[in-house]
Amino acid sequence: MKKIWFTSGASIVLAGCLIFLLFFYRGHQPSPSPNSNGGTQDTSAGSPEEIVSNSCISCHGENLQGGAGPALNKIGAKYTQNDIEDIINNGKNGMPAGVISNEEAAIVAEWLSQKK
Repeated sequence: MKKIWFTSGASIVLAGCLIFLLFFYRGHQPSPSPNSNGGTQDTSAGSPEEIVSNSCISCHGENLQGGAGPALNKIGAKYTQNDIEDIINNGKNGMPAGVISNEEAAIVAEWLSQKK
């Protein structure tokens, strides 16, 4: 009988911890680095290859050949830089909006628009 109570109690505690993590854990959040005028700057934007590697290849493929999402390796022949940026920011068909920041979207859109 003691074993049942212990197992039930441990299960409830474990379930509570999992629910807490599911709703409240945000992982490691990098702090903004200070800039020369004493303020902070956002460090999220990087090279387009780095942004794509971190946020896009899971759907569009490691070489942008396509996968769950369409191929992007020649997307510049179909869309302009502004069109690509709009799709990244607002989504289209199965592409969700806001996967990356607006600043990152501009960087990636410029890079992708050159892929023809």
